[in-house]
Amino acid sequence: MSESVIHPTAVVSPKAQVGLGVEIGAYSVIGDHVVLADGCKVMHHVMVDCNTTVGEETILFPFSSVGTAPQDTTFKGEETFVEIGCRNKIREFTTINRGTAKGGGMTRLGDDNYLMAYAHVAHDCQIGNHVYLINGATLAGHVEVEDYAVIGAFSSVHQFVRVGRNCYIGGYTIVLQDVLPFAKIAQNRGDYSLYGPNSIGMMRNGFERTYINNVKEIYDLLFHQDLNTSQSIEKISQMFPGLDEAQLITDFIAKTRRGILKNFHNC
Repeated sequence: MSESVIHPTAVVSPKAQVGLGVEIGAYSVIGDHVVLADGCKVMHHVMVDCNTTVGEETILFPFSSVGTAPQDTTFKGEETFVEIGCRNKIREFTTINRGTAKGGGMTRLGDDNYLMAYAHVAHDCQIGNHVYLINGATLAGHVEVEDYAVIGAFSSVHQFVRVGRNCYIGGYTIVLQDVLPFAKIAQNRGDYSLYGPNSIGMMRNGFERTYINNVKEIYDLLFHQDLNTSQSIEKISQMFPGLDEAQLITDFIAKTRRGILKNFHNC
């Protein structure tokens, strides 16, 4: 791999580590204890503040800001961190804050994520792999987003909410409770609507038709029958013993702290 190319107007801390083949554009600032792994591309006017690790071949677009202090009034300058995996695309004006001591001290993104312009990832968020945050999507502190989730434009996710894998959240949705894996939801004039499982997204990500149909039946038990959540889980366990899709959904429900988003209109 070739040597790194650093524009003469860029400011790179002597305490930073820059791998091979890294590009750092004009007027970008790389702070103390930043690690830019091989093949990273930091375009012009980017801030990577401090205590931030950026994985291989990740691209930071102009005016993005990564590793700055958390927007938490209790933060007193503790040493906290951001960890970003490989092959992420972090678009213009996206902001990613460091963690807080009370929240584990780490904001983390996995691999192959796409954060579109003006997205915000607050302190202590944990994002998996292949996640899309569409323009203006906002994650409050301590949010967990599982693999292959899509969060629509200008949607906001409340603190401590979990967003399940392969779900799709429509634009302008305010998410106050946990969103089940595979769900496809949106909010219109204050009412939440469930459009069933994210079947198209699941097919694109290699799920077999049988798996998708099982998820549809599980959703029917959860949302369309005259059963409470405990009764639904018991019925799911009886109908789908040992199946991965059933276990994944029921385990997600069992671990909820804020409750599962269920108050759907015309679902």
